[in-house]
Amino acid sequence: MAAPPLPGAYMPDLPAVPEWLNKGDNAWQLTAATFVGIQSMPGLVVLYGSIVKKKWAVNSAFMALYAYASTLIVWVFLAFRMAFGDRLFPFWGKAGPALTQDFLAGRASFPATAHYGASGALEVGPTQPYYPEASLVLFQFQLAAITLVLLAGALLGRMNIRAWMAFTPLWLLLSYTVCAFSLWGGGFLYHWGVIDYSGGYVVHLSSGVAGFTAAYWVGPRMKSDRERFAPNNILLMIVGGGLLWLGWAGFNGGAPYAPNLTASIAVLNTNVSAAASLLTWTCLDVIFFGKPSVIGAVQGMMTGLVCITPGAGLVHTWAAVLMGICAGSVPWVTMMVLHKRSALLQKVDDTLAVFHTHAVAGLLGGVLTGLLATPELTSLHTHVPGTRGAFYGGGIAQVGKQLAAALFVVVWNVVVTTGILLCVDLFIPLRMPDDELKIGDDAAHGEEAYALWGDGERFDVSRRAAARSNVVGDQTVDQRLAAMGARGVTVQL
Repeated sequence: MAAPPLPGAYMPDLPAVPEWLNKGDNAWQLTAATFVGIQSMPGLVVLYGSIVKKKWAVNSAFMALYAYASTLIVWVFLAFRMAFGDRLFPFWGKAGPALTQDFLAGRASFPATAHYGASGALEVGPTQPYYPEASLVLFQFQLAAITLVLLAGALLGRMNIRAWMAFTPLWLLLSYTVCAFSLWGGGFLYHWGVIDYSGGYVVHLSSGVAGFTAAYWVGPRMKSDRERFAPNNILLMIVGGGLLWLGWAGFNGGAPYAPNLTASIAVLNTNVSAAASLLTWTCLDVIFFGKPSVIGAVQGMMTGLVCITPGAGLVHTWAAVLMGICAGSVPWVTMMVLHKRSALLQKVDDTLAVFHTHAVAGLLGGVLTGLLATPELTSLHTHVPGTRGAFYGGGIAQVGKQLAAALFVVVWNVVVTTGILLCVDLFIPLRMPDDELKIGDDAAHGEEAYALWGDGERFDVSRRAAARSNVVGDQTVDQRLAAMGARGVTVQL
């Protein structure tokens, strides 16, 4: 009598592997979620902590850290199902927790994405990836978290940290969930055929517009900070930017909810667009300013990544090059030229130019996707039949849909962000008082990033020479050090 087969990894009845679960899909979705998480933690935490003036390094990094943590708690208690659950309104899902085994261990589903034709007949069923709901909750949390972290970039260097702590959960619930449901979760823009592959509108246009609006209400930094806000560590800024770039493989590669053909094209196009944009921005800096700026290169990288996001898996790679060139030039013009000519842009103190790098680049990417999305690739991703770019038979109607959706996102974010901040301001001042702004991190947190002198200024050699030549009693500083037996290199600050 033959012995029963030993348990194996590919047996169909493994207790933790139901028949609908594809282990490869699940592994990739968890990996993609981790990649996106690395963009925020530590990517943007490091980038924010290094790109600002030394006295704001701790505060800037902590704003990102707090937004990431607070988003997760609100997400699993209420926000996930508001963004991806059953329909409550055409623009909003029903709130509910994502905390129980019955919900999280079941197959992932977007119940509101079932698409019905004009006759009322079901044309396409709801999206149902081949992994548990828990994996979907985690991946979508990472996208929600990075949206708030990006928004924080417009407010660095002056927002009251307690006001930020109150603002983040409210904005997530009242703004992000609406945009996510409308465009991704089965809302009216989704069924209308608007294309937003992985967040050009939901993440970047939202964060850019909300950040700019919040910067208006919070008010500007101190005059001295606005005039001189030198990064405290450019090398760490590059490290943060690099983590952001590489993490975008999960951002756009995870959007199809499977490691499929669309994911491969999306990841390649993402990198191509980022490189093309970085090179374009750098060339413009050299042509007009005579030198390549490292900060400018990071901004160019960012705009390329943002611009390709709404169409990463839906366009040819030559189109990704074109989108990258546009991303490296159009936001450059709005930042370097239009910004200086606009009274409103000059008045609003958007610390890291989030409006230009995310709102402008996200809108640009959405419009270009409406032109360049191919029918073959789009049919693999969207559940709305016939969706395609204008250059492939979609006509000007598709561009009109992209612009209308952008208008909805802009108006909603301006109104809701304004309302939230005005309500918070009734209880907590939005801006730190001037005496604390002069000090920075030590006043806000009682901590400083570096036990070093200076605040981004270049070290003055003449000051060192003068200090060492000072006479105390009958001896100079050098003579006193020698008398104490001091040897080696001593830096007098």
